Amino acid sequence: MNVLAAEPLDKADTLHVAGMPFRSRLLTGTGKFRDLDQTRRATEAAGAQIVTVAIRRMNIGQNPGEPNLLDVLPPDRYTILPNTAGCYTADDAIRTCRLARELLDGRTLVKLEVLGDQKTLFPDVVATLEAAQVLVKEGFHVMVYTSDDPILARRLEDIGCVAVMPLAAPIGSGLGIQNRYNLLEIIENANVPIIVDAGVGTASDAAIAMELGCDGVLMNTAIAGAKDPVLMAHAMKLAVEAGRAAFRAGRIPRKRYASASSPIDGTIA
Repeated sequence: MNVLAAEPLDKADTLHVAGMPFRSRLLTGTGKFRDLDQTRRATEAAGAQIVTVAIRRMNIGQNPGEPNLLDVLPPDRYTILPNTAGCYTADDAIRTCRLARELLDGRTLVKLEVLGDQKTLFPDVVATLEAAQVLVKEGFHVMVYTSDDPILARRLEDIGCVAVMPLAAPIGSGLGIQNRYNLLEIIENANVPIIVDAGVGTASDAAIAMELGCDGVLMNTAIAGAKDPVLMAHAMKLAVEAGRAAFRAGRIPRKRYASASSPIDGTIA
């Protein structure tokens, strides 16, 4: 399928992470696709510039002779964001980030996630804080997956994380945003990008996240698990752009009663 890429309304409205500018506010994952070709086509349709890679599950050079993700998503075109998916302790997450730095020629941008429960895949926030402290001290630029707790989000920012990534709902659930109030609290008090990570199911979920004021959305299952992943990737691209434009434009206040589109004030009696 050939999907035409829509240009953003304002090319100057860029996402900045660790001092790097990005036109696209949609970050995508690379797991769960049928094959690497579908991964490539969906990533292109999404217009993503940052793509996250589970180091424990995806080959980016650590397994010579096997298909390499970097052959279809080359690092000179995409910012490869290694993540610590599948890690349940701070030590495992730290080791995984160190391995990723070696595989990616010293690049230090990583996505930290330390899981606390196999059923819900909720983050272990205590272990996440522990790992974040170590990684920041070692010079990593940490984008951190966390719960939608405003106090914890502030603590992670204070540690030095370059982006805070609260869940909208459990990973892969497709439930959409379950607690707008907490997200708003996080957004309004943050000085680093806030990127919704986990729980998005369809385009309207992504648009709502952006309308709330999130700086971006990261997703994998919502695209890879769709009946047509490439088309869904394109839909998510448009949703993120529309939600961002609506946030910047400023919505009208909600009212209980009607307000005429064509007022009669000042008209001829």
